[in-house]
Amino acid sequence: MFILSNFIIATADVLSIVLTLYMWIVIARAVISWVNPDPYNPIVRFLYSATEPLLYRVRRSVPLFAGGIDFSPFIVLLAIVFLQRFLVGSLHQIAQSLY
Repeated sequence: MFILSNFIIATADVLSIVLTLYMWIVIARAVISWVNPDPYNPIVRFLYSATEPLLYRVRRSVPLFAGGIDFSPFIVLLAIVFLQRFLVGSLHQIAQSLY
């Protein structure tokens, strides 16, 4: 059972890293939206293509657009923190119980 436990721990750690990286990508996208970036810059294009599908779904389902401020990155960041605390923590506890 320790092999399954180690696999679950490794999966939880990789998931935590992926969620953290995506959190920083969303933060970079929000910071870039405050200025007028060059739309042909490869970094700007990557940030938009990596975040726009999820941000668009959040904007469509939760219309929190007050006074010209887009709250969808904040909602996505809250969801990422929730997943990190709940899902990654649950996977670690499941792995601990399998020892």
